[in-house]
Amino acid sequence: MSPATSRTSNALPSAKMRRPYKVAEAIKSWIVEQGLQPGDKLPPEPELMALFGMSKGTIRETTRVLEAQGLIVTRTGPKGGAFINAVSEPMASSLLSNYFFFNKLSIKDIYQLRKLLEPELVASLAGNVSEQSLIKLEANLEKYSQPALDAEDERKQHIDSLQFHIILAELAGNELLGFIIRFMVRMLTDLTVYRRLYEPHNHELWEQGFKHQKNLIQALREGRSEEAREIMREHMEVAQKLMESQEAEMERRFMLHAP
Repeated sequence: MSPATSRTSNALPSAKMRRPYKVAEAIKSWIVEQGLQPGDKLPPEPELMALFGMSKGTIRETTRVLEAQGLIVTRTGPKGGAFINAVSEPMASSLLSNYFFFNKLSIKDIYQLRKLLEPELVASLAGNVSEQSLIKLEANLEKYSQPALDAEDERKQHIDSLQFHIILAELAGNELLGFIIRFMVRMLTDLTVYRRLYEPHNHELWEQGFKHQKNLIQALREGRSEEAREIMREHMEVAQKLMESQEAEMERRFMLHAP
């Protein structure tokens, strides 16, 4: 590892934050400058202390900060130490979900973005989806090919029908686009489960969703880009309207039973 340089010490962020967080930002910049990759080992504590001009206690707390952020993992033993880690999508989604935890996202908030992104996604996929992926979409569709029998069945069908969109997002070819859509769908899944939006029986929601997704698979298979875009646009419009009605019904039930 290279010795400490004046440029490294000047890399500490000037924003008003606790020292370990400043050092964490400096270490992240240093990792990029050094071209280090996941699996590479960070220098031992004494070298980090010299490199960033910090005490052992600050470096140890900084390591804990980076580990909580998912950017490093620590291992014990003779070959242990701190190793650079690629943040997983579940962890990234979890951290982002925490940001929205107290913001009370609504169905409308989520669909505002879905209506913009998902029609364009499927338009780009039309004619470019492998038969294997189309079969995977059809297998997912088969899980809710019949109306739900009870509330538990409704819950499972809601989750499975949203999984259809996760599968599409995994085919995006654009990691940022795919991540954003998958994140929105997972947020909607959480809202559906936590607020029990599946409980009011809604045959139209099932019927319209199943029809749109079935037609979409056919448009994707036959490479009909504009039709795929229009099907998804209508799917999003109808789903938002019906899901908002589910949301309103659950709020009405809550008010009826409120003390």
